Amino acid sequence: MTAKIVIGLDGTEAGERAIAFAKDLAGRIDGSELLVVYVIEWSPFTFQTPEENAQRHKRREEEIETAMTRVVTPAVESLKAAGFSAQGVVRHGDVAETLNAITVENNGSQIVVGRSSADGFTKRIFGSATQNLVMHADVPVTVVK
Repeated sequence: MTAKIVIGLDGTEAGERAIAFAKDLAGRIDGSELLVVYVIEWSPFTFQTPEENAQRHKRREEEIETAMTRVVTPAVESLKAAGFSAQGVVRHGDVAETLNAITVENNGSQIVVGRSSADGFTKRIFGSATQNLVMHADVPVTVVK
């Protein structure tokens, strides 16, 4: 059985726990592949001048490069060094929607994320990305504590 396991990282310890769980799972499934994903929260609903939009685009590209360099590439290299087939993706967007879309685009069979706790007013009003992902994902989601 071949499986593509998508690991959602957020740059925290929760992501490290997700990687550890995904490695264990992938080690049990012959021919499995790991896809490390980092989503940068980004709202398309900002009205700006053309000059501001050009700066915004440049900033987006810089953020992607930074996330790839600091979070995704080290994770992918570590997974490959441990003998796993792995690759990485960084994208802007709504975390839950984008992580699910990347999973579907890449024929992922499961998503693994770490639970990081968001508290307070924002979570009560909008919910967390993890909650939204669990409720709306097209594949099973494992939330690692």
